Amino acid sequence: MIVYEPNKNFFKDVTHLTKSWTMVKIMRAILLMGLFTFVVCAPIEYYGWMKDPMVDISLFSFLGVVLSILLVFRTNSAYDRWWEGRKQWGSLVNHCRNLATQVHAIFPEDDLKTRKEMATYISNFCIAFKEHLREGVKLEELVHVSPEMMEEYKEKNHVPNWISYQIQAKIEQAHKAGVVTTSQHMNLRHNVNALLDILGACERIKKTPIPFSYAVYIKVFIVVYSLLLPCALVSEYGLWTVPIVMLVFFAFIGLELMAEEIEEPFGLDCNDLPTGVIAHTIKNNVFEILVDKHPSSFANQELYHKQH
Repeated sequence: MIVYEPNKNFFKDVTHLTKSWTMVKIMRAILLMGLFTFVVCAPIEYYGWMKDPMVDISLFSFLGVVLSILLVFRTNSAYDRWWEGRKQWGSLVNHCRNLATQVHAIFPEDDLKTRKEMATYISNFCIAFKEHLREGVKLEELVHVSPEMMEEYKEKNHVPNWISYQIQAKIEQAHKAGVVTTSQHMNLRHNVNALLDILGACERIKKTPIPFSYAVYIKVFIVVYSLLLPCALVSEYGLWTVPIVMLVFFAFIGLELMAEEIEEPFGLDCNDLPTGVIAHTIKNNVFEILVDKHPSSFANQELYHKQH
């Protein structure tokens, strides 16, 4: 994700566009459209053809309004998906912190093993979650995983779901042992269930894209509109039709491709959500709550890894 400071430097913010792969695709498409427009307009202008426009320009004004309405709906739908994803990951941060603080307050202070295990499970749930929404969980990114546990994870098709079970199993074990009261047990279960609710909501966003026919229709509309536009403008604007068509095409195709980029917000595109940063922030917060607050806890991750 491109990180910038809003309301700081207008022209510096504009330079961030050069870092976007979407902008590269837009510029390539604009150059191709400009080349096509020049090929159409240059002979007409040179030989003096078409003194009157082939197509009434008022028709393109009407179609432009229709296309603008479609693009507004398209952009709003894509942004709703992006914003819903951000809200879900914001909820994930809150529920992980709540779960960690509850474990910290409920479990005995000398039960360092359980605290470390819970911190590890919660952290690994978030780390596995972010990759689960991409191309698949990268097990080497998980923290403090024993070889036996690594083999167990390799056998699972849905690693985040299995880690949530491990968290729940630890809580049930403590409840049966009398460490956790019934009311505390219900509160802990609420936060664990919330992790799965967030997981399901993000999977819904990822696996239910904008209907294919609708997305293709808008693309075809934009291309046909832009290809025919020179016929309505060349008789009046001559070769100036080339930059005019390029500008119109930039506005339409830019909105479409930006919407296409943000409608699936969990990837690695420039404008996707920083889920990796959020996951590691949760990891740091959870370990700070459950481990680093105890003087007798491990000083760093290397020591913990040797002990386990």
